[in-house]
Amino acid sequence: MDSTPSSSRVSRTVLLLLRVLTFVFLLIALILIAINKVAVDISHRQLEVKFNDFHAYRYMISTIVIGFAYNIVQMALSIFSVLSGNRVLSSNGGYLFDFFGDKIISYLLLSGSAAGFGASEDLRKIFHSIELFKSFFEKANASASLLLIGFLFTAIASTFTSFALPKKA
Repeated sequence: MDSTPSSSRVSRTVLLLLRVLTFVFLLIALILIAINKVAVDISHRQLEVKFNDFHAYRYMISTIVIGFAYNIVQMALSIFSVLSGNRVLSSNGGYLFDFFGDKIISYLLLSGSAAGFGASEDLRKIFHSIELFKSFFEKANASASLLLIGFLFTAIASTFTSFALPKKA
């Protein structure tokens, strides 16, 4: 009796690992952008600037939340698949859901990351003279970087799900 795991079991385990890594990076990105704010004193008035004051950062957090929700569903399906050896959605539709879901979500995560990087760069040029904004933009860039890493793990997962697609002759 051979004790080596089957290639499909290894593939399911790697896919679960990718989903867990995506989960971790998206969670940290979400926390970083959600707590990002700075208080600035302008003309003796206290002004608090938060991430949701900028559309690009709101878009970025929206992509994180959507990717996070999708990833939680996929993690649950992956855990079931690894533990039981069976898929919840075993038909061709299940494989297509995994493949196209991973593709769509990965591109969505990439666009959110790009929006965050772009907003930070543009806003940094406008507010370059206010030193307090430096940490604000650094946190936003850190969040966008983590979101970019989440995209990479989801894109790699989509490659694995493409291998599972049924072959049509």
